[in-house]
Amino acid sequence: MEQRFTFDGVASLYNTSRPLYPDALFTDVIRFVGLEPKDKVLEIGCGTGQATESFARRGLSILALDPGAELIAVASERLAGFPQVRLQQTTFEAWPGEPESFKLIAAAQSFHWVSPELRFAKTAALLAPGGALAVFGNVPMRPEQPLAGQFAEIHAHYAPQLLGPPVEAWYLPDGPFAAELQQSDHFEMPVHHSYHWNRSHTAQSYTDLLRTLSSYRLLTEDQRQALLSGLADAINAHGGEFELHYETHLYLAKRSGAA
Repeated sequence: MEQRFTFDGVASLYNTSRPLYPDALFTDVIRFVGLEPKDKVLEIGCGTGQATESFARRGLSILALDPGAELIAVASERLAGFPQVRLQQTTFEAWPGEPESFKLIAAAQSFHWVSPELRFAKTAALLAPGGALAVFGNVPMRPEQPLAGQFAEIHAHYAPQLLGPPVEAWYLPDGPFAAELQQSDHFEMPVHHSYHWNRSHTAQSYTDLLRTLSSYRLLTEDQRQALLSGLADAINAHGGEFELHYETHLYLAKRSGAA
């Protein structure tokens, strides 16, 4: 199974465990693009609709794409009160679209899954003149000591392949995406915003979150269970709760005149 399709098997858990995005982010997106309710918005990889809902609450008309049938089903329930939102089960690559038809294309925690050959060329082609791309993602930081060291030891024992930077590090300002967007001929020089916040986790909430991450989904069931049990034991020995620091990074770029 392709890694980006692993989320569909834990759609309900994904919906309840994944963190939301800072409210200020959506205000910044709308202000940058100058969005009005009549404008059309495309969302790539909507998952269960966390970001979709935040845009919908601001009265925007959204077409949201996701390849996961279960994810789309959960998103349909979540977004039932927003008739201006349409959901379609498809990958962005397979979806034909209409050129120059969207004022905003947004991708929340999903753009790294889009084929590199199409990321900028196809989004630019689908944007109306003056339209913009908004790409954002939550990046968890290392927990404070002693948990950071204990977590590293547990991973080294059960799943050493997960010891490197998380997939989400792709969204950091010194990660590959920022440079790729700056170098793209399809978009003007991007604007970057960052938001810093904390989320309190119990052993249950943290291991539930990890169960929704693609890298953990690819482990064998026995390997994943042993790893998560070790992490839960460490959290419970630490008092049963800890604060996890997050950075959310938003990149905004207008379509270039040559797009």
